[in-house]
Amino acid sequence: MTIRSPITGWRHLAQVEKQPNSRYCFLCGLENPIGLKLAFYADEANRVITRYVPDAPHQGYPGILHGGIICALLDETIGRTLLRENIWAMTVELNVRFCKPVPLGQPITVVGEIVRLRSRTMEGRGQVLLADGSVAASAEAKYIRLSEAQTQRFREELGFWQVVPDANPERADSSEVEPNSPVLRNGE
Repeated sequence: MTIRSPITGWRHLAQVEKQPNSRYCFLCGLENPIGLKLAFYADEANRVITRYVPDAPHQGYPGILHGGIICALLDETIGRTLLRENIWAMTVELNVRFCKPVPLGQPITVVGEIVRLRSRTMEGRGQVLLADGSVAASAEAKYIRLSEAQTQRFREELGFWQVVPDANPERADSSEVEPNSPVLRNGE
């Protein structure tokens, strides 16, 4: 999986849709005291994108983002591609390839997309992009659709699953993926 397009910004996207946050999810939970409190956006190509600036509490080796956090970022971003389809699913397989260390204090962009959607499963892929546009990590993942009963139970337990307006509306414009570009490709 390689990136072939320059990284310039979301300003050119005609349609960006913010996705819901929860209260306590480690990645998107707004009330989780140790969470990342990320905002996720779906673009017109149904890719999901988030930005994050890693900080010291999430390091592995000194100055480097922990690999487990990278895995969580990829898993969540790829899995959220199903939200437009109103499908709730759980990860059954996540294969991550680490290409470069992710330094603390520098913005990263995480992009996920659907590769194949079937009646019970979804296959997707994602990348973690460094500020210079290079690929720090890539992943391929498989998800299994939750039953209606499981989905309803999780919705009730969440209690809060809402799109929360950005405090800074420019945040959506600061991501780094060009519209209609093949951001994610199989390796060539």
